[in-house]
Amino acid sequence: MQLHLRPCELRLVNPWKIASAAGSSVHRVVIFELTDRDGVTGLGEAAPSSLYKESVSGTVDFCATLDLARLSFADVPGSMAYLDAVPGIPAAARCGLNLALLDGAAKRAGQAVYDFLGLGFRENQHVTSFSIGIDAPDIIRQKVQAAENYPVLKLKVGDPRDRENFAALRAVAPTKPVRVDANEGWKTKEHALEMLELLARDGHIQFVEQPMPRGTPMADLVWLRERSPLPLYADESCHTVRDIPHCAEGYHGVNVKLVKTGGISMAFDTLRAARAAGLKTMIGCMIETSILISAAAHLAELADHLDLDGNLLTNNDPCRGATAERGIISFANAPGKTGLRVALRA
Repeated sequence: MQLHLRPCELRLVNPWKIASAAGSSVHRVVIFELTDRDGVTGLGEAAPSSLYKESVSGTVDFCATLDLARLSFADVPGSMAYLDAVPGIPAAARCGLNLALLDGAAKRAGQAVYDFLGLGFRENQHVTSFSIGIDAPDIIRQKVQAAENYPVLKLKVGDPRDRENFAALRAVAPTKPVRVDANEGWKTKEHALEMLELLARDGHIQFVEQPMPRGTPMADLVWLRERSPLPLYADESCHTVRDIPHCAEGYHGVNVKLVKTGGISMAFDTLRAARAAGLKTMIGCMIETSILISAAAHLAELADHLDLDGNLLTNNDPCRGATAERGIISFANAPGKTGLRVALRA
């Protein structure tokens, strides 16, 4: 196997700010190209997050330590077992390698990844929300207007201007369905309940993500869950399948991201475990290229909701893959018919 890594800097259409991170105009990712002796290349992507003490340089440095002879498109489980045995593997690197391995394996099998996994993909059935980051109310209005073609919005909160920003959104889109993401921004259960009751009066809120910080005592999570007029979804509190029992106690649903689980294989297991535990499921993303977004879309049949807009928030996506015209996730015009159905732009 040969591995080529391409660090990329994604430019954002608007500076991106959430409750748990400062605003930024750029986001750095790493594109993986894993090629076997027959010339089959699997593409992958790592989107390192400072929230999890990850970086592009750390991802690249880690990959330089790997024995690439232990990786094979013919044995993805064995390849992942090798990677899992490497001490300190970052989730971002694990994700990039897992995507590349599955892309190559599915290409060798002559299948799209969604068929390789036995899931299939139904066209015209899967809708993504479009995210509106924290900003001044007048900018929120502009962002909502620009997103008029998307049928569902996601508003980031956890800021002193939460009420004003929500009012700004509603001034432009009075009845559009909205998902609210606090990103750990409400620090007490009492304040969280106050905000949940305020939002519930709107009548068009689908659910609220991560209202309180990860590490919040379970007693407080249960207290809030029992009183909340809206469904609560874990995001920062749900990384892998190991977190599902905890989330089943304190939440109604989970937001599963490939960058948190460490790839498609692990997200697949996490989503199935969540459903078995009676939780609703959403597949989410970070700021990413079309490689990671498309990879997540291959799991769409395991999700109740999708939030796969990270590439739409950039203006220099170096890749092509699934599309999201008017919010409808589609592979109809995606490159090729096999693997992740993604390609690098010329």
